Amino acid sequence: MATFRKLKQEMRTALMAEDWEQRLDGFAHLPERRITGPLLALRLDREELVRWRAAVALGRVVARLAEDAMESARVLMRTLMWYLNEESGNLGWGIPEAMGEAMAGNARLAEEYHTILASYIYCEEDCDGNFLDHPELRRGVFWGLARLAQVRPDKVAHAERFLVAALDEPDSWNRGLAAWALGLVGAQSAREPLQALLDDDAELRMYRNGAVQSVSVGRLAQEALEHLTAEQD
Repeated sequence: MATFRKLKQEMRTALMAEDWEQRLDGFAHLPERRITGPLLALRLDREELVRWRAAVALGRVVARLAEDAMESARVLMRTLMWYLNEESGNLGWGIPEAMGEAMAGNARLAEEYHTILASYIYCEEDCDGNFLDHPELRRGVFWGLARLAQVRPDKVAHAERFLVAALDEPDSWNRGLAAWALGLVGAQSAREPLQALLDDDAELRMYRNGAVQSVSVGRLAQEALEHLTAEQD
């Protein structure tokens, strides 16, 4: 039986490969608890691409587990939620992304946890509740909501006004990712604030279509507006 360290290295090698998804299938025979440990560690890797793919892969493991053992998947989702608590020591990097990917992959998980993921950007009455006051951690939430919206936009639509509010955030990544999500949910109320971002040339890096890419806030706002126009036609 491979040690944790050896398994982590093998999974890292797989995540670095172009055919990483197929390579990870080779670990599918292992118990989920053996797979999730290395992936949780690799979401903190020094390589950006490894971090992204580890988070996505972690979400897919949870989604796959939910197909046959929903209660075990719930335990994993609660574990992910713990990483976003202050008690965890702010170890939440990659966690909202994994949650969004898990819900994109499994309808039952989406039904049960979509409001929890969105609650991390809710800011009302002094931003109490689950709101993440760390702007860099919120980036992951916006990405996770957008990923969920790609597959199940109805599970993100309830967060529309908070996504619109995020278009004014000082953090350019959050502005851009919120714009991406708003286009995917068909948020017609976002047209005017999205128009205001068209000249925003601040750049962010995001994982989309299987690759890490640099894109400007203005470009994401333009894409969102194109989505909204297509929905109306």
